[in-house]
Amino acid sequence: MHDPVHKAARQVWRDGGRNAGTRLIPEETAIALTYNGGTYAVMMGTPQDLRDFAFGFSLSEGIVRSPEEIVSLDIIDLDDGIELRMWLNPAKAELINERRRHIAGPTGCGICGIDSIAEAIRPAAVVAQGRSFSPREIMAAMAGIAPLQQINIETRAVHAAAFWTPARGIIALREDVGRHNALDKLAGALAHEMIDAGEGMVLLTSRVSVEMVQKTAAMGAPLMVAVSAPTALAVRTADAAGITLVAIARSDGFEIFTHPERFASEQKTSALEAADVA
Repeated sequence: MHDPVHKAARQVWRDGGRNAGTRLIPEETAIALTYNGGTYAVMMGTPQDLRDFAFGFSLSEGIVRSPEEIVSLDIIDLDDGIELRMWLNPAKAELINERRRHIAGPTGCGICGIDSIAEAIRPAAVVAQGRSFSPREIMAAMAGIAPLQQINIETRAVHAAAFWTPARGIIALREDVGRHNALDKLAGALAHEMIDAGEGMVLLTSRVSVEMVQKTAAMGAPLMVAVSAPTALAVRTADAAGITLVAIARSDGFEIFTHPERFASEQKTSALEAADVA
């Protein structure tokens, strides 16, 4: 199996001098997702947590509705990439044939190769109202990401997607050179552990584009928080899906773009937490 991190030789020109040495950089591998013998998509990504990626991609793309609909999954290590070979029941396989992409996408591309504009901007699932959150919880959740990004600590070159709940903090975090891949891996991890995404928030170290909102909605998470800004279409999609979209989250605060009604005051949140404990 390919290693997620590679040691590369390099020369550094800085401050008028030159030094030679090595640097850890993330691996980027072609990952083919195949169903019943046919290729659906080829993504460039980090060769780690590939089982989560296979299940999460299948769920967020609407190929399956639950992990149980994937009859089998084999991770095949090839000379020039990795194949995630999945088998579905015959009825599902026929639906896949109608949507098959037959195209390679660049790193973490979320919609490359989709045949129609309507499919690319499909409406996101509508999420349930869920619980309220406080500004303090947002800040604490985002502050917890960096120490858990093992690959990024080594390389400073990958995205992360994480899931946080009030009771347990960050309970899952996945990394990838592609932000869409990281989110798909997170979705697969939550599905595998049968964790209800409606009980917490999705955290992103990237910007928010429309497909990131679509994938978050497919997970059923009511709140997503990102360090960078959203696109206009992402904001409109989050609004229609009932998702609270928080972005430009920094150490000094953040910006709420949609559904601010999920934010409770610190006093109200503390009272709710006390009631849950009781």
